[in-house]
Amino acid sequence: MNSKARIACATILSASVFAAPVAFAQGSSDRDESGPYIKGSYGGYKSHGGDFDDSNDLYGAGLGYQFNQFFALEAAYIDFGNFGKDKVEGKLKGGSLVAIGRLPVTDSFGVYAKAGAFAAALDLDAFDEDETYDDVSPVVGAGVDFRITEHLTTFLEYNRYNVDIDENDFNGQLNNDGPDFDTAQVGLKFQF
Repeated sequence: MNSKARIACATILSASVFAAPVAFAQGSSDRDESGPYIKGSYGGYKSHGGDFDDSNDLYGAGLGYQFNQFFALEAAYIDFGNFGKDKVEGKLKGGSLVAIGRLPVTDSFGVYAKAGAFAAALDLDAFDEDETYDDVSPVVGAGVDFRITEHLTTFLEYNRYNVDIDENDFNGQLNNDGPDFDTAQVGLKFQF
């Protein structure tokens, strides 16, 4: 996807986060607060730390269960695509399992925080060597959500991921132990 298409897609999704709720929001009396849901998101990330400085798009999908208006459990898949520069290139994807604590501000608007684990698959090509790392590390995040209809909610969130690599690999030529990923995502959630 070229940069103009990415900007257009991000603009449309961002506009939906703020414009659609104004047009379509309904009160909470129309729906049950609990039940399963699915979600999809698009966003961007910044990888940083030594040889890993880069930014790119990411795509996500997830499913979860909302127990009440305050608590949910969620499993999600994230594809970070390719990142890196010069002689260091990586490809990262993985799944997360998180607990979400939500504070409703109004009938349709809420803020939330989440914490859990991220199981990563990192393929790294650096200095003419290839390595694959399977790692489980913490993930934390925060966001806001706004109910558009009885079943449809839009959200905007920030998450922080970390992936560790073995310092002894690549003949010690990498100057850190792994990249951190700061992400911003906009998306839609459909609750059944």
